[in-house]
Amino acid sequence: MPDLLLELRSEEIPARMQRKAAGDLKKLVTDALVEAGLTYEGAREYWTPRRLMLDIRGLNARSSDVREDIKGPATSAPEQAIQGFLRKAGLASVAEAHVHSDPKKGDFYVAHTVKPGRPADEIIAEVMPGIIRNFPWPKSMRSGAASAKPGALRWVRPLQSIVCTFGSETEETRVVPFEVDGLVAGNVTYGHRFHAPEAITVRRFEDYSANLEKARVVLDAERRKQIIATDANNIAFANGLELVEDEGLLEEVSGLVEWPQVLMGTFEEEFLAIPSEIIRLTIKTNQKCFVTRKPGAKTLSNHFILIANIEAKDGGKEIVHGNGKVVRARLSDAKHFWQRDQRDLPDLDTLKASAEKFGLDLAKPLDQRMAKLDALNVTFHAKLGTQGARVERIRRLAAELAKVTGADAALVDRAVVLAKADLRTEAVGEFPELQGIMGRKYAALQGEDAAVAEAIEDHWKPNGPSDRLPGDKIGVTVALADKLDTLTGFWAIDEKPTGSKDPYALRRAALGVIRMLLEKNIRLPLASVAKDADLIAFFHDRLKVYLRDLGARHDLIDAVLTPEADDLLMVARRVEALTAFITSEDGQNLLAGTKRATQLLAAEEKKGTVVEGAVSADLLKLDAEKALYAAVETASKEAAAAVAREDFRSAMEALSALRAPVDQFFTDVLVNDEDPAIRANRLALLAAIRAATGTVADFSRITG
Repeated sequence: MPDLLLELRSEEIPARMQRKAAGDLKKLVTDALVEAGLTYEGAREYWTPRRLMLDIRGLNARSSDVREDIKGPATSAPEQAIQGFLRKAGLASVAEAHVHSDPKKGDFYVAHTVKPGRPADEIIAEVMPGIIRNFPWPKSMRSGAASAKPGALRWVRPLQSIVCTFGSETEETRVVPFEVDGLVAGNVTYGHRFHAPEAITVRRFEDYSANLEKARVVLDAERRKQIIATDANNIAFANGLELVEDEGLLEEVSGLVEWPQVLMGTFEEEFLAIPSEIIRLTIKTNQKCFVTRKPGAKTLSNHFILIANIEAKDGGKEIVHGNGKVVRARLSDAKHFWQRDQRDLPDLDTLKASAEKFGLDLAKPLDQRMAKLDALNVTFHAKLGTQGARVERIRRLAAELAKVTGADAALVDRAVVLAKADLRTEAVGEFPELQGIMGRKYAALQGEDAAVAEAIEDHWKPNGPSDRLPGDKIGVTVALADKLDTLTGFWAIDEKPTGSKDPYALRRAALGVIRMLLEKNIRLPLASVAKDADLIAFFHDRLKVYLRDLGARHDLIDAVLTPEADDLLMVARRVEALTAFITSEDGQNLLAGTKRATQLLAAEEKKGTVVEGAVSADLLKLDAEKALYAAVETASKEAAAAVAREDFRSAMEALSALRAPVDQFFTDVLVNDEDPAIRANRLALLAAIRAATGTVADFSRITG
């Protein structure tokens, strides 16, 4: 079966767009071919900075014939209706139609048509121009002489050539001809811009890939990443260093080069006085270079690793020299930021009111920055006020939360007051991702308590499901206050996540709250801080996701989670205990009996039967119902007492005593007794079973 090779070669595509664009190309092309009646055995996409490529194997040479039956009017229908049917079916006369009979509707016309298949070449040539013209780039541009014309092609960067070849291994491939804005698909591509600019004739994938390799182009992005990672680690090791790995940077630089060459540069050791985080971001952001350190060291070395796209004749000396000059210039700027942030602001006299409001010491640089943040009335959100107003809200909330977490209230307050101060530092202004990190460093420099400095960094955490939690009670308290203020604030102004849109990362904030409460064993009734029932429901949704990711069954979560539940730690503990119980033999058998009881009750209640709230001991006639009543009375008291002391495992053990009497009851007792009073009493006994188990969970929600 034939294979299809497609290459779209352009000027350099931004690295961040390449992977998705190649995936989009694969989906768009394969979907279009399948919709046109073709099938294929496999497809794989490739990308480099200058090309998107698609390799489709085992494609049909032509689409299948399509048989269709077109039902027409009754044979007795008016001539006008019959003529309309003939035109629709493409028949010359009624003699070409078939007559079918229906016992109810009588005879009617049917046209049996066959739509012949088409050659794959024809289908490919038909679908490709539209795919290219409507390609979903996040940003695109027009270029060249054709750009002045209406409807000109828009592409991420100027599109230079199109390769489209089709054919099987046993035959010579042929070009599938189509044209887009003057670019005609052919079988010629080009290798590395500098090392091998000559034309390469393309046949099928194997020779295409091999010839590109000879022309200094590594087609497979994952292989480029592997080359870079291996060579970077090797060159660091050879110099007694280790690479500081960065997966995001590795992905980016693999999209900047077609022929990766790894080199090492240096900068002056004096720059190592700058915090390592600033050095790393400066070199990464401006030069796309990796940093290194001595094995096991926490701080960096003065060696960096850069990735070039050419094999230089001088071994890369000029490339290293040029990158070193830029790195030194950028580090000089970073050193300037670092030093200025430790100096006094020039307008301290204007900051006295803000300093008094927050209890700040204007002799300290970080306090000055917080006063400046407030004095400038920097907006947090148009509907939620300034950053200063937000810090005041967080202070009040943190003071209440400190009573729950047991954190030192004074240290919590100091950490809250300084937590946002680094937003006014030059280091964070240059690198916003250093929020919190720089605050901690500046706090330590001005002699703050170590717990306060740590809390300033940690109040942003956790920033996702795998990020670490704040280290101690002070950090947890500040982080909880920060995230809860964010959630309650945006709920108050009705800025909630919708679908996949969550511009303020509220799902992440809620997950952070949940992780801190559960993993730090914090009892916090959320209703006391989140007044909105809809926000409590939002927490419930995030809790379900969190617990399911830990392996909890969705039905067991639903059995425990009521709309009013606002103590998420207790919900999690109930789910844990229920999971252990329900997987035991006693749990399984009790579940079966309880579900039978609740189903009988539900059926009666649906009929309008009013089930009594209490069981009358005098109406218990059989030993099995007397035994069950006694067991329910005992289990209810023991389970309720265990729940009250939050010992959910003991509550489950108490309920497990119901297993045998419930089984015996349904064996020996007929609930629907002829005597209405006895029947009503037995229904009340079933309700007592439901109430007893309901102290722990709603067993009717448990499947299986």
